[in-house]
Amino acid sequence: MRILVIFCCILSTALSRKLFTGDQVLRITASSDAQLFLLQQTYEQERDLQVKTPPHHTSLSNSLDLWREPVRGSRVMDLHVPLASLQQVKAFLEANGIQYEIMIADVQALLEEERADMERSQQRERDTGSFDYASYHTLEEIYAWMDSLVAENPDLVSKITIGQTYEKRPIHVLKFSTGVGRPAIWLDTGIHAREWITPATGIWTAKKASSSPCMIVTEYGRDPSVTALLNKMDIFFEIVVNPDGYAFTHTSTYRGPFAHSESEVKSIVDFILGHGNFKAMITIHSYSQMLMYPYGYTDTPAPNADELHALTKRAVDALESLHGTKYTFGSMISTIYPASGTTADWGYKNGLRYSFTFELRDTGRYGFLLPANQIIPTAQETWLALMTLMEHVRDHPY
Repeated sequence: MRILVIFCCILSTALSRKLFTGDQVLRITASSDAQLFLLQQTYEQERDLQVKTPPHHTSLSNSLDLWREPVRGSRVMDLHVPLASLQQVKAFLEANGIQYEIMIADVQALLEEERADMERSQQRERDTGSFDYASYHTLEEIYAWMDSLVAENPDLVSKITIGQTYEKRPIHVLKFSTGVGRPAIWLDTGIHAREWITPATGIWTAKKASSSPCMIVTEYGRDPSVTALLNKMDIFFEIVVNPDGYAFTHTSTYRGPFAHSESEVKSIVDFILGHGNFKAMITIHSYSQMLMYPYGYTDTPAPNADELHALTKRAVDALESLHGTKYTFGSMISTIYPASGTTADWGYKNGLRYSFTFELRDTGRYGFLLPANQIIPTAQETWLALMTLMEHVRDHPY
């Protein structure tokens, strides 16, 4: 995670606004700790070289994009390699006896399929006047959808603007509430701009899609669990945490990395601390199919680690029951890798004893380029896990 965040900052310009014909995503598997160290060392050296390389020169790391770092107990990483570097990268791996397989054979081809799906969806929306929950959407479309949701459900949903981005875009949060002075749950998606599946899941979660199972708006007053939750607690949902980055990925030809700025983070921190009565914080990322709780920065268990572990187990069991999707779960440091400054750790350290991080589908077949036909299944199964977590928070006040 630390390497990825740094790399996102460095490569945001290099990876945007160009075609990716022939680019591949390789799954690289080290067979020993020595091989893993060699990979990490080489990657770090290339990254450092890129920082020192003048703009008119190139280096291997100008275009390499680490999609997934090795997680705890694994020596597997996913790496996006541009066509121009494929021969060099593969020769390096083969010379050192490091195994790899091609996960995505042509990044551009997959992007073009997705772009075509979005265009078809936009045409359907124009023809029918209805929002297509089984498609990815631009930031403008998402913000317009928020306004429609509020207008259609004024007694349940309101929109709060908690700040502005670096590029002066508004930062909106949806509030689901049936009373005043309630304890609250915080949900967020879209903190990493290229994780498009997370806002798409968030949108579907907030509003029922087609004949899908219960969601927040449509099931209040119908589903006893949702009704009991909203009769006792408020839900605040930030669908796009990183509006600038999300807009950036839609104006380029690739979901390139774009680090969230300080203003977005500060807006969340100020809002949650200013509210003063949040009981849970759930942040949703992709990809890897994981559900984690604090801590990420230390091996020392959280004071209620046993409770959190049992709860995440129930949540992933509920998720798996729908489509058979298997998640790993546990504390962040034991499940993925040591990571400091995570949202869940921050929430927990600030008194939110129920703080969790999701990593949604998939495990690398498509990675950040998850096809739109997986939006609804992903959202459906995630909803079951979310409700398991939120019901527990509702029933265990503190």
